[in-house]
This record gives sequence, structure tokens and C-alpha cells, in this order.
Amino acid sequence: MQIGRLDQAEPFITKDGSSIKEVAGRVSLPSHNQSLAEATVPADMSTDAHYHHESEEIYHFISGAGRMRLGDDEGVVRAGDTVVIPPGVEHKLWADQGVDLVLLCCCAPAYRHEDTVITEPRS
Repeated sequence: MQIGRLDQAEPFITKDGSSIKEVAGRVSLPSHNQSLAEATVPADMSTDAHYHHESEEIYHFISGAGRMRLGDDEGVVRAGDTVVIPPGVEHKLWADQGVDLVLLCCCAPAYRHEDTVITEPRS
């Protein structure tokens, strides 16, 4: 049995600009149908607006607070919230001032840089 450990995961920067620690997926425990990672948007920062051709994502926010745009909707997100992001729907995150926005991200199929299309770079 293989076990992924978040405290041993090597962080990398995704195409949207967030910092990721993948515990299961293409670069960690072998999984091609889905991936699980902890993502961090640093305080006072945002991701690039983007969408994925294939992947459906689930974001579960575990600490911090901020805003999220999903398609034409925008709202406040905070620890304990969960959002489902269908393939092809543009989305973006902003972390509040002074606090990182940290979330668990599940992608199906597993995350690939090539599946990410940037629609609005960070300013």
C-alpha cells in the first residue's frame, strides 16, 4: 500500500499561479482518473482566471477567506465551504488581505498543466 503524505509533498506552481502540494495524481501517488492536492493562494494575491477542457474540480476551503468567481457568479469563500467547478467554466480565486487562502482540490481526471486555459492573467 502506498500512502501520500501532505507534509512530504513537494510544492509546485500550477499554470494558474497557485502553489500546489499534490498527494495523489500524476506526480505523486499514481492516479490518472483523479488527483487530490492542497492549494494555497498567498494573502493579497489571486490566481489567473482559467478553465479546464476536461477536468471537473471540487474545491474544499480549509483555512483563510477570500473571493471566488465561477462563470458569471462571484462570492465570498471561507474555511468549510465547498464548490464544484464543471469542465469549461472559467474560475478565479482571490485571497483576503493578510491571510492565505488554503483549499483541497480534487480534479477528475487528474490535474495536467495542458488542460488549463488561462483567460485573464493576474494583474
